[in-house]
Amino acid sequence: MKKTGMNKESLLYFGFVATLVFLLSDVVFASSDGGGVHNAWLQIDTWKVLNFGILAVVGFFIARKPVAEFFSSRAKSIADEIKTLEQKKADAEKKLAEYQAKFKNLDQESKRIVEDYIKQGEEAKTRILAEAEAQAGKLEDMAKRNIEQEFKSAKNKLQREIVEKALKKAEEVIIASISSDDQDKLVDEYLKKVVA
Repeated sequence: MKKTGMNKESLLYFGFVATLVFLLSDVVFASSDGGGVHNAWLQIDTWKVLNFGILAVVGFFIARKPVAEFFSSRAKSIADEIKTLEQKKADAEKKLAEYQAKFKNLDQESKRIVEDYIKQGEEAKTRILAEAEAQAGKLEDMAKRNIEQEFKSAKNKLQREIVEKALKKAEEVIIASISSDDQDKLVDEYLKKVVA
C-alpha cells in the first residue's frame, strides 16, 4: 500500500538539506563584501565549509540506502538472535522443570524401590524359612525311619542271638540230662512214628 504525501523519512531529509543550505548561505553572506569584514582566511574557510557541506549531503544521499539496509539487517539479525535465544531459554527452562520434577520424583521412586526390595527380602526370608522347616521335617522323618529300621534290625539280631544261645543252652541241658537209655528210647519212638 502506497502512502501519499511526504513520509517521515522524506521530511527528515528535507529538513536536513534546508538546515544545511541555511547554514551555508549564512557563511556565504558573512564572507561577502556586504558583511563589512573582508578577510582572506574567512573566504578560504567558507569554501572549505561549503565543500564539506556538499560532500556531506552527497555522502548522505549515496550512503543513505546501504547504511539504512545495514542497520535494518543488523536490527533484524539482532531480533532473530534474540528470538532464538528466547526460544533456547524457554527450552532450557522447560528441561529444567522436567529435571526438577524428575529429581522430586526420584526421592519418591528411590523410597518405593527400597520398600519393594525390603518387601521382596521379607518374602524371600519367609519362603526360605518355610523351605528350611519343610526340609528339617523331612530330615527328622527320615532319621526316625532310619532309627526305627536300625532298632528293628538290632532287635531281630538280638532275638536271633538269644534264640541261638537258648538253643545251645537247651542242647547242653538236654545232653546233660538225657542218658544213653533215654536216647535209645527216643530213637525207637521216632522209628515207630515213621514206620506207622
